Amino acid sequence: MSHHKSGLRVQRAGPLALLQDAGRFGVRRLGVTQGGPADMHAWAWANRLAGNRWGAAALEVTFGGLVLEAERDMRLAVCGADLSATLDKAPLPLWQDIAVRRGQVLRFHQPASGLRAYLAAAGGFQAAPVLGSVACVTREGLGGHDGHGSPLTEGDVLMVSEAASQRANSQHAPEEAIPDYRATPELALIPGAQIAEFDGASLYAAFNRPWHIDDRADRMGVRLCGPALRCRLDRMISEGLGLGAVQVPSDGQPIALLNDRQTIGGYPRLGALAPLACARLAQCMPGDTVTLKPASAEAALAHYRRFIRSLH
Repeated sequence: MSHHKSGLRVQRAGPLALLQDAGRFGVRRLGVTQGGPADMHAWAWANRLAGNRWGAAALEVTFGGLVLEAERDMRLAVCGADLSATLDKAPLPLWQDIAVRRGQVLRFHQPASGLRAYLAAAGGFQAAPVLGSVACVTREGLGGHDGHGSPLTEGDVLMVSEAASQRANSQHAPEEAIPDYRATPELALIPGAQIAEFDGASLYAAFNRPWHIDDRADRMGVRLCGPALRCRLDRMISEGLGLGAVQVPSDGQPIALLNDRQTIGGYPRLGALAPLACARLAQCMPGDTVTLKPASAEAALAHYRRFIRSLH
């Protein structure tokens, strides 16, 4: 049986720090979205390096600004964006687990590359599940460290389970697993839904022109700015929306839907981004450039399976 102990105390909250496990599933019929890590790739590696099982809760830190004090000795791992993190003012190594002593202070500063960092603690962060998950969805007021969908605030304490064992040596993610967030990503999109209803010029532009990340981007979705895509459909009955669905409203600018998306929508869709493409998109800053590449469902599934195997 695991025992929960005080782990990290918030000295300064920053703009947005949320507790996220794998997500909330089986409840979309109730109009409840899944939540979970916007960048599944970095979240999974942080947990892997901390020695946690798949699905353990980790902290998603967006834009930095977070300051945490360790209330006991523990092992931590930070993956994802380089938010210029420091431990007692010394640079914090990324993509590996590190030993942290009681009283040490972890700070996340300004983004150097990427947008979201993931902090995992050996044993996993603990909170009371809501509808089967601790995933924090602020819009719906569900999950998180307090059960009410609240971002971290000053004075909050993150509880951590006692790790089953403490490794003596640090583990590192392999070099090939560490993305270059400064590079222009090519996002795999599985065609489907209403793609045949878009005219030929629009389909050519969708996959052969660059797209720019709009400043209207959050955990619900990311608007892509570029050539206007035209669809022959005037109206639609709302349909269920999965992770990565790419809707195209009347202005022709696609919206890629992420973890906190609505559960149904009535705009035509080009298709859906593959799960790891969603993860990479979640690290893009406003103004960044991305491209779309058509991919089969079989290829996307094979890529995802290779990712899962790489964690073991």
